Amino acid sequence: MKILLSKPRGFCAGVDRAIDVVDMALGMFQPPVYVRKEIVHNKHVIDQLARKGAIFVEELSQVPDGALVIFSAHGVSPAVRAEAQSRRLKVVDATCPLVTKVHLEALRFAQEGRSIILVGHAGHDEVIGTMGEVPGQIQLVGSVEEAERVEVPEPDRVAVITQTTLGVDDANVIVEVLRRRFPKLLTPPSDDICYATQNRQTAVKLIAGEAQLVLVIGSDNSSNSRRLREVAESSGARAYLIDDASEIDPAWLQGISGVGVTAGASAPEHLVQEVVDFLKEQGASEVEEIEAVEERVTFTLPPEMLREKAGRVPAGS
Repeated sequence: MKILLSKPRGFCAGVDRAIDVVDMALGMFQPPVYVRKEIVHNKHVIDQLARKGAIFVEELSQVPDGALVIFSAHGVSPAVRAEAQSRRLKVVDATCPLVTKVHLEALRFAQEGRSIILVGHAGHDEVIGTMGEVPGQIQLVGSVEEAERVEVPEPDRVAVITQTTLGVDDANVIVEVLRRRFPKLLTPPSDDICYATQNRQTAVKLIAGEAQLVLVIGSDNSSNSRRLREVAESSGARAYLIDDASEIDPAWLQGISGVGVTAGASAPEHLVQEVVDFLKEQGASEVEEIEAVEERVTFTLPPEMLREKAGRVPAGS
């Protein structure tokens, strides 16, 4: 049995940045350090940060007045920011810059008086934050069927934005339906679906073409991880979404000559290596890494962290 490792896989620049923010905050500020929602959607990452002292809460009402709170990589609405300000909370914003880009697009389209259609999944933290930017002026569409039914007051003044972690192919199908229904549909100047989501989907297609089975490492509430499993299946492989090696059923490997392994953008690399080790124990004798595209993207820390770091540098150093 051969293992085909997808590259790129695992942490993206936005996730790296968000985790670094929490790690640094735990060392730079007096505890406790609160984090609104999961900083990223991966249970192993959350458990590790919690062991270090991070306190994860669902709502700001669970954070004491004046305390430090970190906003997750998925972004928040202006209402959440206003609540934090009214409660005198010290905020560090770990929103992924690519999510911030979508928020700014929503604001720009709203200022132009356009009806906005957001392609995304209901209930996802990122979608909730984006829709909160322009409540009453944005509608959520999550399927081709919904795209066929959505109505707007001025069909010639419609703009579309998308959740950053969607399946590229699925999103394109929905946007094409909207474009057919609203020929003057305005789209952002660049794709909303993030580079990491696109790259990981491109890479998983490559390994799915050679492997009968693909294991996607990621938590079930990770949208980009679920899309990777779907992309692998649509490319002809049997695919499973697993949190870690303990969830692999050896029966899946019966009669398999090639097994692909990838990881969602919020899954740490050590989980990949643990899966590889498990597969070797099950008889895998060869590992090949297949690279679809090289990633070199990095993001700077939030300004709150940069200011704090600058204030801690000794004079003359």
